[in-house]
Amino acid sequence: MKKKISNGILYFILICLSLIFLFPFFWALVTALKSPAEIFAYPPSFFPQELHFANFAEAWTAQPFTKYLINSLIVTFLAVVGMTFSSALTAYGFARFEFPGKNLLFMILLSTMMIPWEVLVIPLYMQYNFFGWLDTLKPLIIPSFFGGAFYIFLMKQFLRTIPKDFEESAIIDGANYWQIFCKIFLPLLKPQMVLSAVMYMIIVWNDYLGPLVYISNSEKFTLPIGLSLYKGAHTTNFSAIMAITVIMTVPTVVAFFIGQKHILGSNISSGIKG
Repeated sequence: MKKKISNGILYFILICLSLIFLFPFFWALVTALKSPAEIFAYPPSFFPQELHFANFAEAWTAQPFTKYLINSLIVTFLAVVGMTFSSALTAYGFARFEFPGKNLLFMILLSTMMIPWEVLVIPLYMQYNFFGWLDTLKPLIIPSFFGGAFYIFLMKQFLRTIPKDFEESAIIDGANYWQIFCKIFLPLLKPQMVLSAVMYMIIVWNDYLGPLVYISNSEKFTLPIGLSLYKGAHTTNFSAIMAITVIMTVPTVVAFFIGQKHILGSNISSGIKG
């Protein structure tokens, strides 16, 4: 009986927390469907008197959001693929090989997480200007192919738990280290790679400062920059902002639910036979 009561209390708390976290999404959707008069009405209403689905079409066509969407998809896909694979490869090197200065290099790598982006923005801008990358999508994509400290750390810690028997058996069978990485460790790393991909996808998809600093050509704008165009000096189109915000939220939510089963449903022990 006590267990049922404790479970009931736990579920009640989880439901309340879920409602709190879901409320901003609900309010964004409701606001996107309201008329301008209802948006500024006081007291605010939780449900619009009339659903204005045309707000979505008007908001999308008011700016070239199709172009912005394509740019965002290109940047997000390439950046996520580059970050995930390069981080896995680097983590494999740190976790499974011994070489002089390994611990020092790994410490330096982790220390880069303490450097705020604001400190690096001017040197990076000068570097990308020297390379001729400004006003292109390259500054948003190419750096991801050199890995990320947090994701390397995440995968390295996992790779350290895998027994040496995997490599020794593969080497006896004639496999080289590249084959071992691709055919043995990549499948085992799938949960960590999916987790890293989802986390980095959310960061890149919602990145505002990067495109703002490196891109001035409107043809290269991404969705967050396009969304900011609705905020003027004197007026702000809140229904359009909320409509685009709801649309932008959908890919991240879909990516989370797709990746969730891979993150939670995999177990390394399934690959080890007793």
